[in-house]
Amino acid sequence: MVTTAHRICPFCEACCGLELGIEAGRITTIRGHAEDVHSAGFICPKGTAIRDLHEDPDRLRAPLVKRDGVHVEVTWDEAFAELERRLPPILERHGRDAVGVMFGNPSAHKIGLLLYNARLVRSIGTKNVFSASTLDQMPKQLASGLMYGHWLSIAVPDIERTELLVVIGANPMVSNGSLWTVPDFRGKAKAMQARGGALVVIDPRRTETAELADQHLFIRPGSDAFLLLGIVNTLFAEQRVRLGRLAPHIEGLAALEAAVAELTPERVAERCGISAPAIRELAIRLATTERAAVYGRIGTCTQEYGTLSSWLIDVVNALTGHLDEPGGVMFPKAAAFAANTFGAPGRGKGVPLGRRTSRVSGAPEVFGELPMGCLAEEITTPGEGQIKALITIAGNPVLSAPNGPQLAAALAGLDLMISFDIYLNETTRHADVILPGLSPLEDVHYDVAFPQLAWRNTVRFSPAVIPPEAGRPAEWELLMRLIAIATGKGAAADVRKLDDEMTADDVRRTIGPAADAVLGMLGSAAGPERMLDLALRGGPYGDRFGMSPGGLTLAKVKAAPAGIDLGALAPRIPELLRTPSGKVELAPPLFVDDIGRARADLARAVPDLVIVGRRQLRSNNSWMHNLPVLAKGPFRCTAMVSSIDAARLGLRDGGRARIANGARSIDVEIEVTDDMMPGVVSLPHGWGHDLPGSRLGVAGKRPGANLNALLDETLRDPLSGNAVLGGVPITMQPL
Repeated sequence: MVTTAHRICPFCEACCGLELGIEAGRITTIRGHAEDVHSAGFICPKGTAIRDLHEDPDRLRAPLVKRDGVHVEVTWDEAFAELERRLPPILERHGRDAVGVMFGNPSAHKIGLLLYNARLVRSIGTKNVFSASTLDQMPKQLASGLMYGHWLSIAVPDIERTELLVVIGANPMVSNGSLWTVPDFRGKAKAMQARGGALVVIDPRRTETAELADQHLFIRPGSDAFLLLGIVNTLFAEQRVRLGRLAPHIEGLAALEAAVAELTPERVAERCGISAPAIRELAIRLATTERAAVYGRIGTCTQEYGTLSSWLIDVVNALTGHLDEPGGVMFPKAAAFAANTFGAPGRGKGVPLGRRTSRVSGAPEVFGELPMGCLAEEITTPGEGQIKALITIAGNPVLSAPNGPQLAAALAGLDLMISFDIYLNETTRHADVILPGLSPLEDVHYDVAFPQLAWRNTVRFSPAVIPPEAGRPAEWELLMRLIAIATGKGAAADVRKLDDEMTADDVRRTIGPAADAVLGMLGSAAGPERMLDLALRGGPYGDRFGMSPGGLTLAKVKAAPAGIDLGALAPRIPELLRTPSGKVELAPPLFVDDIGRARADLARAVPDLVIVGRRQLRSNNSWMHNLPVLAKGPFRCTAMVSSIDAARLGLRDGGRARIANGARSIDVEIEVTDDMMPGVVSLPHGWGHDLPGSRLGVAGKRPGANLNALLDETLRDPLSGNAVLGGVPITMQPL
């Protein structure tokens, strides 16, 4: 008998609703859930791969411990006995900072990992925290933090009502949003065009989004900030600034105008490869369109001016009257876990900066994290605070971080490496202990972060649809058991009791005298579900623990398999602000000062050839390369080169070439296409599955080349610490 279950897809930020047919514990059909309030039946190929992931023979189902250089399967008790034997002596001998923690992208799709990661870091007490955020998004978080007062107060396009959408360095046709959760971008963009709206794409590649666009402009990689500075200059020079309703809520207008005074379109045109008239025309078009939005993403973040570009995008939206307005860019109001929905509205402490720097390079900590590019040197450089043990959680930085070979060598020299991961991959092959979590189908699902970035306000929850094997702990229980070891309670501690105690402490610290009454209303719930119920009930739509009857509870959300629609985005300024001034900080001094760096850089010669990354629909991250339904079809790890560059370099379509950056080099397959701007090569990230010791049978058949092996781990945006992954000069020769 076939039963129907509903599930939120865990593969990317689109978070689409799936409808699954299940028979005898096996998935028989997968389709989009037509009634889902967030995605309305949309599904991409990644959604159909959830069965492949669940059934993947390479997916780990039991812990592995490395013995005599070989990973062997052990029991859970044996794995934690190994950790209890090895972790406490490192903490005792070298201190808390001797343990580093690294979170990967999939953590954001697992409620147990995301909520309990923070507990793990607090319990260990280490300052050495790293994540994928400094590989793709920290500039946007820093810009939003200083402008609005919180790291996740990120404005997203109100695509259902906009008349002009300008996309810079992003490809939402493939990603369905990134730092913007928008399933079926194509359908929404075409609906915008059908009602008379226009899509403009600015990118060094004619991407899938650019193919759909009404206008596409090539831009030199790494020069987005210069284009945006020219636009801002034009808005002031031609008196096109209109703040509208936000005028009394904005600080720093005069300082901004003075900072951009010399940066005319004529001065920046050569650097960005877009003519001065085109820059001026775009500025005026944005200023004169009633409902318009500018959106930028990976390309605007992973460059030397990542923070400057991210900030200037919001500046342009503000100056043209499109910030926090219908049809412009707006701020979602999530049902749970959004810091900008609780506390006193309209004013706050802002975001802390300058609390510490990395031990070796002196790179700044941002949002509690150090740059991923610093991880290898923090492991290999002797001295107080040197990382001796590393905990990696759902990540593969050997492929995703710059200079992966150097990082791999560093990992091999650790005293202890612990990995929470479902694969023995290019990174976890170095681990002494690997602790695999459940399949997504065996675990509950709630998106903690993505509703804070969504195109519409909704709330959804997915129960487990297939029961896990007997004795398999959930990921939060694995983390709690490691917390017990790190805090001296031992591997045999009762993790449920410890979770009860830590949750009670958190609630008492937050709520005060009413804590016991609130905890009593939660019944027998435990783990992430208890934390979620607390967040929903205390959130902006919650029942306030009985004070607002009819409000949200976890039980109410569970009773709605298609989710609950909470309405279209609505203006939130000044209520959303958590800045000390209570205003939008349009010109934070840190950013204004950085304009000087850009101004001094205008005369830099343009390299003959640079490389950029590429995201693809079927391979957003490295672990997707091991799923047959996504891996099938044409080979996708190709280096796209324009026909002009191919002719001058002697490259041929389908041939092979060596790409070099100094002493680093990789060999690639060539794809000649006029979708590339001359002088720019594009290679997708996350490949290079030919390293010994990993167990990825499908991915290993077509390993591809690792773009990040070319890149310099010391090259970073100085403000956010984000790695520079694009616009890097290279040489190229045929093989």
